[in-house]
Amino acid sequence: MHDDLRRQIAELPDSPGIYVFRNEAGEALYVGKAKSLRKRVPSYLGRDLEPRLAAMVELAASVECVATATEAAALMLENNWIKRHRPRYNVLLRDDKTYPYLKLTREAWPRLVFTRRIRQDGADYFGPFLPGGMARRALKLVQKLFGVRVCSIEIDGGLPRPCLYHDMKRCLGPCVTGLTSSADYAEAVEGARLFLGGKTAPLCRSLRVQMESAADSLEFERAARLRDLLQEIERQSARSPLSSVHEEDIDLFGAVVHGNQAAVSILVMRSGQVVDRREVFWEGESATAPAQFLSELLPQIYDQTTFLPKELHLPFEVDGEEALTDWMSERKGERVYLRHPERGPKAERLRIAGKDAEFAFRRRFRIDPARDAAPRALARHLALAKPPRWIEGFDISNLQGTAVVASMVVWRDGRIRKGEYRSYNIRSFAGQDDFRSIAEAVERRYRRMREESGVFPDLVMIDGGRGQLGAAAAALAGLELEELPLVALAKREEELYLPGAPEPLRLPRRDEGLRLLQMLRDEAHRFAVSRHRRQRTTASLRSRLEEIPGVGPTRRKLLAKRYGTWDLLSAAPLEELRGLLGDAVGAAVYRHMHPAPAEID
Repeated sequence: MHDDLRRQIAELPDSPGIYVFRNEAGEALYVGKAKSLRKRVPSYLGRDLEPRLAAMVELAASVECVATATEAAALMLENNWIKRHRPRYNVLLRDDKTYPYLKLTREAWPRLVFTRRIRQDGADYFGPFLPGGMARRALKLVQKLFGVRVCSIEIDGGLPRPCLYHDMKRCLGPCVTGLTSSADYAEAVEGARLFLGGKTAPLCRSLRVQMESAADSLEFERAARLRDLLQEIERQSARSPLSSVHEEDIDLFGAVVHGNQAAVSILVMRSGQVVDRREVFWEGESATAPAQFLSELLPQIYDQTTFLPKELHLPFEVDGEEALTDWMSERKGERVYLRHPERGPKAERLRIAGKDAEFAFRRRFRIDPARDAAPRALARHLALAKPPRWIEGFDISNLQGTAVVASMVVWRDGRIRKGEYRSYNIRSFAGQDDFRSIAEAVERRYRRMREESGVFPDLVMIDGGRGQLGAAAAALAGLELEELPLVALAKREEELYLPGAPEPLRLPRRDEGLRLLQMLRDEAHRFAVSRHRRQRTTASLRSRLEEIPGVGPTRRKLLAKRYGTWDLLSAAPLEELRGLLGDAVGAAVYRHMHPAPAEID
């Protein structure tokens, strides 16, 4: 860190505000908020920073601040600066699309409009709707239930006849004088507003009172229409499996943060019913802490919506909750609460939101977050710089001391990658010697990788004990790759041997990291055995092919590679053999495989 930067940090005022770290070129790297700038910013001089912020500090050349009167004002300013300058080390809500909303206009005869832009025009906006098709379905449902218009024509009552929507009972027809009154239309608009806002309970109470009043006044046709409308709204409201007997407005958050990737699922509860869901994703420069991630994300989410719920249910406490609560309460005009339920129905709903976030994370990043526990456990046990995302495992197999084969399997980003498997026929010496076999396989694998790409796995696993580990380490040293992480897993006691460690590492049998290595060891053994079987089958085929006159070594090798077994070769049609070997040799092979009389051209 530059001395100038240290001096600038020491001169910061003891007041709320935001701070901006910039690089040599003056670009904003990170924007943060603080209750006290003088106390908060010096913490970046410490050694216990998360990787994302540590990388930022390495690039920082200067820091500037903007003082505010309150921490809540600093929160609002921080959010604006993040959106304006898009610093690379901030958690920034990134959407590759704008979300669909429904807009109820402020006109004499309001209309319902599908839109992707929120403007400060006094209209009521409802959403966002995810997936986007939900917005158009909601629009059609509001037309059906309330008859609010969707057209853009000027309403003056001068049209001679209504459009098709009125005939389909999807619009009250304010465009034609006498079809509806301003009071009836305003009543329908208010019903649509309550319905889209999720406030179905007060809407149903109002409709029930109107229905009973119409029945008492002997307006049976109107009462029947209100009855049908009431039943339809109650049916729609009862569809959600997540509900509450209380008319609560809550946003339920599920969050999955692994390294530099995160997924957040938001279940939107209105009037006690979960009426919508939203998901957002983030992928940054380096890892971030979950509490810090949500604290930076929440202001960006609620700065984009015109409706703030009464409560936010979060899976864990976030940084700066007091300031965030004050800011949201100021925007809403009443107190907003951040809660972390641990028991009862609220905790169960929060668990569902968390499960939904896990599914979203897995779908977006093609990684199962549950499987991330094993790499993190290995990083902890083996003192690795980061959880391994790419592991290669080696095993040696032989048939009574002959046909020695080394197998290499690959695990990458939570999945076995069979297309990247390799096998090595050990031919540099005769007999059975697991140490020399391991050394040869490791040397051949990583010599080629060094020559072709220079990119290596995060961890290499050897099936065996200290001797196999030493042979692999010597092979890597000969390639000047001593820094490549290496571990050996011994079968009998399931012990881990590490280079330079005097004693093996013994992990609990249920340890996730140990289970991952065992799975790789078993897969490497299975692959080696399958290679042996294939070799024996191919050798048998080649020996039988030697009996066919006119088939030399080159064609025997070609047939063995193409068919692999005698049965598959026997099933090959004549024309296929002729195309592969030529007319004469193909016919000869076919005759040998089918000794019964056959007409051959």
